[in-house]
Formats: sequence, structure tokens, C-alpha cells
Amino acid sequence: MRTVLLGAPGSGKGTQGVVLAKKYKIPQISTGDLLRAAVSAGSELGKKAKSAMDAGALVSDDIVIGLIGERISQDDAQQGYILDGFPRNIPQAKALDLMLSELKQPLQSVVLLDVPFEELMQRLTGRRTCVECGAIYNVHLSPPKVEGHCDDCNGDLFQRADDNEDTIGNRLNVYQEQTSPLVNYYQQQKKLHSLPGRGDVDNITSMVGAIFDSI
Repeated sequence: MRTVLLGAPGSGKGTQGVVLAKKYKIPQISTGDLLRAAVSAGSELGKKAKSAMDAGALVSDDIVIGLIGERISQDDAQQGYILDGFPRNIPQAKALDLMLSELKQPLQSVVLLDVPFEELMQRLTGRRTCVECGAIYNVHLSPPKVEGHCDDCNGDLFQRADDNEDTIGNRLNVYQEQTSPLVNYYQQQKKLHSLPGRGDVDNITSMVGAIFDSI
């Protein structure tokens, strides 16, 4: 299945992407990972991406689309893939559709993990990470047994600098302005499946899996 996982920061799409990729033996394709790999490998597209990043500019959609095109042509993606983090806006979605149309491999489904704004704020601003082992907690949803300390290694827990309310609020507003119009875009194509991104992680995986199985 050729799919896109949509969702705001904190919706759990990254977590679901990893689990579903293993279950269906297809790659989870993150544009961030693609960019880092291309830059590290020194490929032609990687060099162009590095030039943009070194100049403090955004990497152009053409470069990202090119990287995705290269990635989905690899053997492990012939039975499908899960795009995570792309497209982020309507122009990117149209560019992706054009490329996939030329390959005669259009997207088959788009799954939206829908989580209320208030819960997203709780998930993101409540996140704490162990400085020793990297374990992640949430002071609102999955707190440690002893405040400020990891259950596993007793290491100190810290809050990332960008996990404050102002920064998180801005990220969610950007998502709302740029990415949420994709919901209507894919609804018009009759490819959108909207699911609640709340509750048990395994239940959410089962719901997404049922959509994949129906393709």
C-alpha cells in the first residue's frame, strides 16, 4: 500500500509509522531521514540540499520530491511505503501527486490521526526525557513514579528547550495553517481516512491496519 500518515506534532504518527512499517514489511519514509542520508552520502541531491541548509534556507520541494522518488524506486518499497512528514502543504501534495502519476503509482490512502488541541499541548509540553538512558515520560499522561527521576535508572528527567508552551503553540498553529488544508484536498480525492489518535496505541494500530488491509 502506498500511504501517507497525517497528523499534528504529538499525534503519534511517527510511533504508528514505525509499528506499521514492521507489521507490513514496508518502509516508513521520513523526509528528515532522507535529507540527512543524502547529505551524508554526498549524492547530487544531497549536495543541493546541503547548500540550501548551509545557507539557512529551506530545502526546495523539488529536491525533497526527487529524494522521495529515489527512495520509492528501491526494492524494499515495491510493495508499498508509509510517508511520514510529507506532504506538509498543498503545493507539496500536488507535486507528489504529479510525480506518482508519472510513475503510474498514485497514493492509495491517506490516514489522519486526529487529536484535540488540548491533548496535543499536554503530550508535547509534558514530555520529559531521562538524561541517562533516554527514556521518555509525560508528567500529565505517563508520569514517573518519583517526580523528576527515571523509573529505570533513577536518572534526572529534563524538559527539552523547545517543549515550552510558546514554541509548541507556534508549531501547532503552523500545522493548522499549512497542513490541515490537506484534509480537504485528500477528502476530495476520496483517499482520506480520519481516525481518533487518542487512547491505547495498539488499538490505534489496529484501526490503521484495518484501513491498510482494505486497500
